[in-house]
Parts: sequence; C-alpha cells; structure tokens
Amino acid sequence: MTHPATFLLDRLHRAGISDVVTVEPVTGGLAALAGIATRRDAPPVFVKAFADPPDDDVFAAEAEGLTALRELGGVATPDVIRADRELLVLSVLRPRPRDEDFWEQFAHALARLHLSTVHGRFGWHRDNWLGRRRQTNTWSEDGFAFFAEHRLLRWLGQPRVDAALDAGDRAALERLCRRLPDLLPDRPACLTHGDLWTQNVLSTADGRPALIDPAVSYMWAEVDLAHVWSTSPPPEAGRFFARYAELTSLDSDWPARMPIIQLRQHLAVLAQFDDDWGAADQIRATLAPFRTLS
Repeated sequence: MTHPATFLLDRLHRAGISDVVTVEPVTGGLAALAGIATRRDAPPVFVKAFADPPDDDVFAAEAEGLTALRELGGVATPDVIRADRELLVLSVLRPRPRDEDFWEQFAHALARLHLSTVHGRFGWHRDNWLGRRRQTNTWSEDGFAFFAEHRLLRWLGQPRVDAALDAGDRAALERLCRRLPDLLPDRPACLTHGDLWTQNVLSTADGRPALIDPAVSYMWAEVDLAHVWSTSPPPEAGRFFARYAELTSLDSDWPARMPIIQLRQHLAVLAQFDDDWGAADQIRATLAPFRTLS
C-alpha cells in the first residue's frame, strides 16, 4: 500500500486543498488512516481517510455526530472543514494535559451532555458507523431491547466473533440479553458519544476537554462511562469518576455494571480487528455466569 502520508496528501490535493506542504501520520485510531497536514496559507488541519471506504456516508455521519455533540450537548469538538466520501478534514486539537483538573472539567462536560439531552426514545435519526461497521440506530422506546438487538446480538454471525466464541458463549450472550432488565437499572436515553475510549478525549487550545470520533445515538449514559472506565484511563483520571457520579447522582453499584455495558465495545473490537487486545477474554469472563443459567 502507498505510504499513509502520500495517500493522505493525494486525497487532500484531489479535494482541492492544494497548499499542503507535508502530512505527518498520527497513530491512535484503529480503522482509518489519519495525519496532521501542514499548509502554506492556512493553519494545519487534521485529515482522515479510508483506503477502502466502508460506505459513502461514513464521514458525513461522523461530521454530523461532532456537530450534535457541540450544538445539543455543549461539548467541545473540532470544526468540520470538509466531509465527503473520501475525506474528513477537521481543525486540529491538542493532546489532553496530564492533570487532575482537566479530568474534573471533563466530568462536568460529560455530565452536562448526558443530563441536558434526555430523550424519549433510543436510537438516532440515521445509522452511523463504529469503526468500519455500520451502527444500526432504529428508534425504540425500550432501551433493553435496543441495547440487546442493536448493540450486542448484532455482532453474532460476524466471522471473527463466531471464531472466538463457542456455542456456549453465544448462548450465554443471548441469556444475558434476556436478563438485561434484571441486571441494569431502567435509565432514560440521552445523547451519547458512543465510542468514548480515552484516546478520543483531547483538548482545545485553551485547555477544555474536546471529543473526536463519535458514533452518536440516544442511549444510556453509562455506555459512555463504561468506555472510559474500561480503556485504561490514566491515574489523573481518578477524580473524573467520583465527580461524574456525584453530578449525575449515580448509585454506588455503577462499577459492577461496567463489564456488562462494555460488552458492546468488546464485541465490536473482536469483530473488526485481528488483534483484539484481550476483548475475547473480557467477553468470556463477563459471560461466564450466564453459561449455565436457564
């Protein structure tokens, strides 16, 4: 394959952004190629592209998610400069600072997003994307049914998932889904980022928390919380969880729910990548109590 920098530079030129001097590839994303493009006549931009786009609307859906988080939930996101089939171009954010105050700010920002966008239904007005897989967002008034069908069971039948999980695991997942109303509290839907691992938390130029790479929908707020909890938050993030729980009046049992809710993300990783970073083991551990239940 062409070198990522060359590939991204070619895509920018094809899009009419011709003053790019260099493109420096960046790491962290798992599905697309990305880089920072230095320009002669304008500030640098972040650029992202797929060598083989999964569909025409992948970047349009991502751009819409960024706008929704900013306009509906008050969360800082990068400005969208261009979004088409081949290319997503955004303003450049900064790496997040390594201090507790930043994470406390993020607790306030995420709580505000979740508390201010409560919605009567689960879903979104369109499907969007989680990595290279379409995320189905068909409207539902039942959060348990929505989560079971569109966030968990939808991964069964994916080749990598079926190869990693045996029949007992798959049956256990179906049992868990039937028991969701007993395992999780009945919470309302709210606007969620949907792919909130710690790498997707960055900073604005003035130090405010900012989010990238959304897969938005109206869903349980704890979908976002579970993702931060489960993706190696740094030591300075400790205050984030306590402050978020305080701001949103979470009960003390919330950490026990995180493995069940994070099953969705572990299944998505398992379905899409040869290296699953331990996702299959995490799935099997969470499903173990449900293998023998009727």
